[in-house]
Formats: sequence, C-alpha cells, structure tokens
Amino acid sequence: MKISKEKKEKISEQILALLFTESPKLLFTAWIAKELARDEEFIKKILLDLKKKGLLVEIKKNSSGVVYLRRSRWKLTDSVYTTYKSKQ
Repeated sequence: MKISKEKKEKISEQILALLFTESPKLLFTAWIAKELARDEEFIKKILLDLKKKGLLVEIKKNSSGVVYLRRSRWKLTDSVYTTYKSKQ
C-alpha cells in the first residue's frame, strides 16, 4: 500500500507536535509510533526524513554516554523549538 505525500506530511506534523509537547524529554522511536498508532519502521523512515531536513536531532547515547545499539531518541532542534514556541 502506498501512502500519499499529503498524508506523510500530516504524520510529520503530528510527530513534530508530539515532540514539542513532550519537550525537553527525548522520545524513543517506539514510543512515538505507539502514541501515533503507526508502524515503527514507517515512523523511523519519517523521523530520518525530518532529520535530513534539519528539523530533528537523533540521539544514539543514553544519559551515561553509552551508545544504543538498536534504539534512537529524538528531539526538536533548537531553532524548530523556538519557532513552535513563538507560534503558541
């Protein structure tokens, strides 16, 4: 099944809104997928696209500095966060 570009854009907007409401918390890919009721691989693909656009930062280490082997946490870039904040 193919998802239209418009629907991907709406899902991307939902992800950005979710990350803004949960900020400064760093969210795991699986948690984001669960909250949006979407497949983890699909959400990961969208997250990576948003990262390429410079909207998100991927964190691959825990708070102790140990690298995650199979997980990633996500947060908005500072510029995106301030833009969202000013729109509120």
